[in-house]
Amino acid sequence: MDTKPTPFVPPAPKPRTSPPSTIEMMRIVYRNPLELWGQPSYNEPWISIGTGIGGPLLIANDPELIRHILVDNAKNYRMARVRQKILRPILHDGLLTAEGDVWKRSRKAMAPVFTPRHIQGFAAPMLSVSEKFVAKYHDGMVTDVARDMTMLTYDILAETLFSGEIAGNPDEFAHQVDHLFETMGRVDPLDLIGAPDWIPRITRLRGRKTMAFFRKLVSDTMQMRKDKLARDPEGSPNDFLTLLLKAEGPDGLSRAEIEDNIITFIGAGHETTARALGWALYCLAEAPWERDRIEAEIDEVLAATPDPYEWLGKMPYTRAAFEEAMRLYPPAASISREVIQPERWRDLEIIEGAQIQIMPWTIHRHRKLWTDPDAFLPERFHPENRDKIDRYQYLPFGAGPRICIGAAFAMQEAVIALGALMSRFRFDTLPQTKPWPVQKLTTQPQGGLPMKVSVR
Repeated sequence: MDTKPTPFVPPAPKPRTSPPSTIEMMRIVYRNPLELWGQPSYNEPWISIGTGIGGPLLIANDPELIRHILVDNAKNYRMARVRQKILRPILHDGLLTAEGDVWKRSRKAMAPVFTPRHIQGFAAPMLSVSEKFVAKYHDGMVTDVARDMTMLTYDILAETLFSGEIAGNPDEFAHQVDHLFETMGRVDPLDLIGAPDWIPRITRLRGRKTMAFFRKLVSDTMQMRKDKLARDPEGSPNDFLTLLLKAEGPDGLSRAEIEDNIITFIGAGHETTARALGWALYCLAEAPWERDRIEAEIDEVLAATPDPYEWLGKMPYTRAAFEEAMRLYPPAASISREVIQPERWRDLEIIEGAQIQIMPWTIHRHRKLWTDPDAFLPERFHPENRDKIDRYQYLPFGAGPRICIGAAFAMQEAVIALGALMSRFRFDTLPQTKPWPVQKLTTQPQGGLPMKVSVR
């Protein structure tokens, strides 16, 4: 008799059955863009809308069309204006927002840190930080796992890329990240209607103090390291921060570009992994039959394999659960581009100036691409099933030249963190654990993830 449990279907907005009015759309986009998308976005290969706010719009869901836009003809698609209006006030010329030669210089300067050899070297400190963090838990405590994962991934980032030398108070940092995403990390209605930049955006005005906090933190961090390099160049860590500082010069990065890239990594680089870890622990708590299998895997691997660098390859079920959490709750829910030159793709006319939306949120839940798309089913990513997933139907880290430079770093970090967390503790939901996914730069659980921690 088949006793396979009914899959857990985590909370998400239902596809709309009718389009919103213009005013309603602006309200939804400000409050939570994930609630905007209708049934065609979850069922059609693409949707081409001739007119609308911001001009013509193409929503691309077909994996081959996505490959064309992000890879094969990526040079014809620049960063979309509305996306840049949200991110550039925060990140300026950081890696996520820079274009052209500035982006190329930044990517080249950072590439050595994210080679496989360097990432392997990060495994031991990732585990050390995770174990130290886990030691704060005790049996029966109730905690907001969403906030905890922000702090854990911040600690890992600080230790690996900055050798533990980031200025400021980590507790204050977590509060400031929340405020940053609540204010400047949202679409402002004035951006949607194309209002001139000189008209103040209320959301960004509310975020000015937070941005000043981050800018000062980065400036102090850079100065601390410069002083150390001047005092003891041989004894200073040769990490991400030092690499960026040494890249300053006429053929490298300007001081402002270095500052922007540090803000990008401190302010946003850890946040995507944090959100995915929180969602993974939540989904596993609601699917205990999946959690049992992962706990058994973690126990077996930790008993036999002390080197955490090997965990990613030896924990396929743990990795699969994390990847499935990123499918259901992609950290970056949208990828936005703008067409430079008109072109034809098959029978689709792509208009000059059209806004392109590639939505991991809807693509990862698309009815023609996935079986039981709304359910939490880690088996999709088990080794025997991975080949069934098209490269361009699963986009947690993007694709093409602008694919996330830290993707391998994040995957290693996530599996090591889950190994450390779940080897000692079990995380269970409570009656008040009612998260709702909201898009604010990343896909965040509104209301947090209050969970009970129990010793295993």
